[in-house]
Amino acid sequence: MSERIYNKTLIRMSLKFHRITPDEARARQYELLKDGRIWRAFINGYARNGFVVFDGEAISKEEVLEKLGDFEPEVASVERLTVAELVESSYSWNNVMGRA
Repeated sequence: MSERIYNKTLIRMSLKFHRITPDEARARQYELLKDGRIWRAFINGYARNGFVVFDGEAISKEEVLEKLGDFEPEVASVERLTVAELVESSYSWNNVMGRA
């Protein structure tokens, strides 16, 4: 990837859900990930929490929350990260090397 892409700023929004089942969580996670403006999504229907990483220039926080509105989402935290940080955090060896 080009340097410009690696430095692009994304938004990671952590969420708590007041009403969601595991089956609904899997289905909605799949629907979110089909949207090219959303880079990562994880929804845990058992723990009723999750996160969405998205391009804030292409889709607003409100639109993401609207897509999850059926489950009464509550924003737990919002942080900014670059594509490079997202990629690096995805490496499985990163978890092992961080402890070494």
